[in-house]
Amino acid sequence: MASAMIKAAPQENRPEGHALYHITPETAADRWEVEALYDTCFAPGREALSSYRLRDGVPPVAGLNHVARDAGGILAGAIRYWPVCIATHPALLLGPVAVHPTRQGEGLGALLIEGSLAQAAPLGWSRVMLVGDAPYYNRFGFSLLSEVVMPPPTNPERVLGRALVEGAWEGISGDVTAWPH
Repeated sequence: MASAMIKAAPQENRPEGHALYHITPETAADRWEVEALYDTCFAPGREALSSYRLRDGVPPVAGLNHVARDAGGILAGAIRYWPVCIATHPALLLGPVAVHPTRQGEGLGALLIEGSLAQAAPLGWSRVMLVGDAPYYNRFGFSLLSEVVMPPPTNPERVLGRALVEGAWEGISGDVTAWPH
């Protein structure tokens, strides 16, 4: 997914010739624009969530963080990953992933998720987890991780995981902690 181009689904208010998105690795120059997108898409105080505490002082995983821009260079979506530990086992923490409200419903979120997950196993990652809505993430192969405990105040019904390598979640249980740095 180093540089992918996709066509978005047509919408009634869009002129002929669907929007074209360029998906590229996130760079330092994208940081503040991506943060503004996350501020737009998520509730105030998002950085107080337990998943953000796991990210404090830990760099995101190189090669998996991407931005999606339209043909005019406008940011439409972004996805990031962070390393975490479950007991002593490494895992990816997916998120945040966001698509600008004016671009939602075009399949861009799915493209960001599926494209980046396809790159994770070749980079040596065997499992990925997230905190999110099961009805949305089930379609990407995520399921409840009943034996994995995120720091409070996380709803345990929202802790989901997906094996990138067969059997990667077997026998994995315990507390999720920040990556040692």
